[in-house]
Amino acid sequence: MRYAICFTPPIGDPLSAAAASWLGRSVYSGEPVEPPSIAGLRVSEIAYHTAVPRRFGFHAMIMAPFRLAEGVDEAQLLRTLMHFTSAETPFAIERLEIGRISQCLGLLPMLPIPAMHMLATRVLQAFDRFRAPLSEEEIERSDPDRLTAPQFANLHRWGDPFVMEEYRFHLKLTGSLAVDVGRRLEAPLREVFEPHLMKPLAVDSLALLVETEKGAPMRVHSQHPLGKVSGRPQGKRAVRIEAQLSASGDARGPWPLAASSLSAIR
Repeated sequence: MRYAICFTPPIGDPLSAAAASWLGRSVYSGEPVEPPSIAGLRVSEIAYHTAVPRRFGFHAMIMAPFRLAEGVDEAQLLRTLMHFTSAETPFAIERLEIGRISQCLGLLPMLPIPAMHMLATRVLQAFDRFRAPLSEEEIERSDPDRLTAPQFANLHRWGDPFVMEEYRFHLKLTGSLAVDVGRRLEAPLREVFEPHLMKPLAVDSLALLVETEKGAPMRVHSQHPLGKVSGRPQGKRAVRIEAQLSASGDARGPWPLAASSLSAIR
């Protein structure tokens, strides 16, 4: 079992629905989703170019997948995450755009987001004690020879090369692409996502994702709103979340999607 701390929009957000359709799988239910119909782009092409992000689901990574350290368990992780998020302040990313992250395409902020960078740093510092050290095999899978000196240091200190000053918020939408393929996919991606990028993206929760066994698709285990209980909207928000969970079936699944956070938002 591995866990990851991430950001992903709420289950009912139109951006989540668009991403689930593009990737072919919901990060909440784990179920396949019918792909979009795009002129000039075959469904098989979309499936091929989204194979990697489909397994990991639509999310922005904050703390990369980790095994639990000795002496801690899932219940402790959940309690600490609930306590942590209750002390954080929600914020918004004013505008996202389709852009390149390494050799992939995804959604990136148009401007730097200091609040996001600081949140990512605090998550890493607060939850590092829950992370088991990387095995030699895991280190080798990170291809350390290609890393810069700061990235190499991050890998050994934090278990992830792309943290601290190397962190860059993004929601990945494709695997690695040749330059010409990337150019060809930019227009279809804008067609699918730009209608949902006209308003700011609220960063008002963190999600705990789980990988039940090596290579298994990741999915949302629980979602935790940012901010103190007394400062959160009451009633309607909780009812809306409960309705979404019931409709998705996740409330009855092996991990109650937001059972840990539903009581916190009331």
